[in-house]
Amino acid sequence: MTAGESWGSPQAGEPGGGSVVRRILLGSQLRRLREARGITREQAGYSIRASESKISRMELGRVSFKARDVEDLLTLYGVSADAERGPLLDLAKEANVAGWWHSYSDVLPGWFQTYVGLEGAASLIRVYEVQFVHGLLQTEGYARAVVERGAPNLGSAETERRVALRLERQKVLVSERATRFHCVLDEAALRRPYGDRAVMRGQLEHLIEVSQRPNVTLQVMPFSFGGHAGESGSFALLRFPESDLSDIAYLEQLTSALYLDKREEVSQYEKVMERLQSDSPSPEATRDLLRGLLQLS
Repeated sequence: MTAGESWGSPQAGEPGGGSVVRRILLGSQLRRLREARGITREQAGYSIRASESKISRMELGRVSFKARDVEDLLTLYGVSADAERGPLLDLAKEANVAGWWHSYSDVLPGWFQTYVGLEGAASLIRVYEVQFVHGLLQTEGYARAVVERGAPNLGSAETERRVALRLERQKVLVSERATRFHCVLDEAALRRPYGDRAVMRGQLEHLIEVSQRPNVTLQVMPFSFGGHAGESGSFALLRFPESDLSDIAYLEQLTSALYLDKREEVSQYEKVMERLQSDSPSPEATRDLLRGLLQLS
């Protein structure tokens, strides 16, 4: 997994993604403290009997934190007052709490665990999808067909675990503080069958239903529009409720993922998303398009 340099803080009361975002926030704060003191990563690593790369991973929020390491780093960075140390040490404890998805670690790639945590902590998720219906909108039957097509040699037990994980992720759209979700699907994702006709009909019906939720906005980029802004392929944009956590652009690859948080890079994807939203039919017109596809299925 490749990451940017400054990720940050959780939505209070969100047990799912909170630990991941707390880890990122703590790492970001430790980096700022180190840089303010003019201390190199190598020097910081030496102080906690670790390598420079370990400090880098800590500052990117990729690893868990030992309380002793955080205490030693704070001392090195000149943070001695309990009023300053206390909140950071508490953050370190909270960052090590395992998220719900850890129970699916047997079927969840390590590089995707971070995304699941961030997805659960986001206040706004915007996605563009080309290949298939986005995971947060898939029915159980469609999800099973996607898993079976993508990994045909899996046993039935592992297939069902992957489907269960996908359905569990969807709870972010129906929780008490449901995430706002804006999805643009390329029409190709709806025309490409996964499963039999009954599965595809059920998926289209589900999209019509879920698109009417107040926190969900669904649009379809139709073939009739021709070439459009999403030429680089699928991506996701995550926004968080705290001002000290920058937006993240997520690009999934075959065996890893790219997490971008540099303002100039994320901005390019935001512009693409805005053009896709502007050029696609409205949510109401999209439902009409979905009803038309349903009649043809």
